[in-house]
Amino acid sequence: MHPVATASVDLNADLGESVDGVATADDEAMFAVISSASIAAGGHAGDAASMRLAVERAARHGVAIGAHPSYPDRAGFGRTAMDLQPADLTAVVSGQLAALRAAGADIRYVKPHGALYHAVGADADAARALVRAVLALSDDLGRGVPLLALGAAASEACAAAGLPFVREAFLDRGYAPGGELVPRGMPGALLHDPSVVAERAVRLARDGIVEAIDGTPVVADAASLCLHGDTPEAVAMARAVRAALDAAGVEVCAPW
Repeated sequence: MHPVATASVDLNADLGESVDGVATADDEAMFAVISSASIAAGGHAGDAASMRLAVERAARHGVAIGAHPSYPDRAGFGRTAMDLQPADLTAVVSGQLAALRAAGADIRYVKPHGALYHAVGADADAARALVRAVLALSDDLGRGVPLLALGAAASEACAAAGLPFVREAFLDRGYAPGGELVPRGMPGALLHDPSVVAERAVRLARDGIVEAIDGTPVVADAASLCLHGDTPEAVAMARAVRAALDAAGVEVCAPW
């Protein structure tokens, strides 16, 4: 492995996802190795106490905070698509952003969760509705808050609103040959081997390539790499990824 001294990448994880007061991840261990944390803001998981704890951990570990809004779907952990009118979706997201700010968060980016993530990537109305909430937050903060996501609809909505758009790639999710994620529940949807995930992280950071489940190389122009905190192997994968990136000379740092 040949070090690349000039390469850098963000390593983000979805955290603060407590359910009924019970944590779904080892957040303390994850905060120690990542550079950005997407914090659940009450839509699919999380509450005022978990948000305050996440903000405290982020400050202690020097981790940038992102908001992780979702459809109001606690029963389905935000993974159930919902048919909301655009104005209602904007209000739902704005409420979650406000809740995270009330917990003391300096929100540096917004990353939608679960079904909402997929909706804003493909559906122009959903993307515009979410972007309106992010734009209102940006106006309030006096700076453009980036949207961390995938998909043409999300990118185009950000461009139209003058908001930064940052693409990410997933370290622990399977990719189809066309570049889309393999749906959860399908074979190959989730990766579990820390060494495989670490190797993927280095290749993404250095070459911008991720291997699909059939071996096809997929171009992934990503500035941020994501791990899901609620997978059983999350901590082992995060530590392996960080060690591999460090060994490859790839600086792990937040871009916001």
